[in-house]
Amino acid sequence: MKPAISIIVPVYNIEPYIRKCLDSILAQTFTDFEVIVVNDGSTDDSGLICNKYAYKDLRVKVIHKEYGGVSSARNVGIRAARGEYIGFVDGDDYIAEQMYATLHQMCQKKKSDIAVCVLGREIDGELINPDTGNTYRKELGNEEAMRELFKGKLYRFSLCNKLFKKSCFEGIQFPEGRIHEDLSTTYRLFANAGIISYSNFIGYIYVKRSNSILTSRFHQGRMDAFIGWNEILEFMNKHYKQVLADVYACYGYWCVDNIYYVLNQIIDRKDKELYLMKIQNHVKMNYKELMKNKLLSYKYKSIVYMIHYNIHLLIFSSRIKRVFSN
Repeated sequence: MKPAISIIVPVYNIEPYIRKCLDSILAQTFTDFEVIVVNDGSTDDSGLICNKYAYKDLRVKVIHKEYGGVSSARNVGIRAARGEYIGFVDGDDYIAEQMYATLHQMCQKKKSDIAVCVLGREIDGELINPDTGNTYRKELGNEEAMRELFKGKLYRFSLCNKLFKKSCFEGIQFPEGRIHEDLSTTYRLFANAGIISYSNFIGYIYVKRSNSILTSRFHQGRMDAFIGWNEILEFMNKHYKQVLADVYACYGYWCVDNIYYVLNQIIDRKDKELYLMKIQNHVKMNYKELMKNKLLSYKYKSIVYMIHYNIHLLIFSSRIKRVFSN
């Protein structure tokens, strides 16, 4: 019999964390699931640990492969998934025991194609969770859900705090060989969905590690986000013109955030100028849309203006620091 949910767990050299992750999945109050662990060429004992879990619990299946990155591992997991719904848990994070019971019930009750909960955070062993207040649930149609994805008040692009009907993945794969794979994929999954259900229940706990690729200093890989944004802007201009104001505002904030990281995390002057020039090229392609956007604040538009016309002025300006200090 096919399981209701396939939970895909990419694993690469996370020996100290994988046990807590798998224990949290196997402790779920909802039990009709399979866990597809994709060992992505680990060189530590991560693979052996996963094999032991598969031996103890028949719901756990381990696929060993050569290293290809998170996107490659997720694609392998999707191809092997048998469930009606698909969820993702990163092997160094963990989940609340009610998470999949809550998300599955939301999908079943409202016939939703995607269910979303709140993503909590653990930093240096301390839970830093948002105050969600009273229990709140909302159902969104396709356009409203897509708009909210870019507004970011209820949720953002992260895959792991969401449960997807498998049909959402028709014709979609994660982009292999680059990071920011959630940014490059989630909007396409939402485009394939009808109803999306949201709950302010904190179900997924993201563990911030100092050596994570996304929490380390700015590096070349972070520019992959702009590849994703080029694809997003092309897709949204073609299919969702009615939400473009929110899309371009989100893009503008993303650009300025990356300018801030370059200015504050890159030490070498030539490297700093190189990254700013790359961001400048992307901004130039969308400059008019950014400057006329009513949702993008004046402070951020001033940074967009400077990156467009003079990156050297930007380097010596204190304006960028004032934007982020207020």
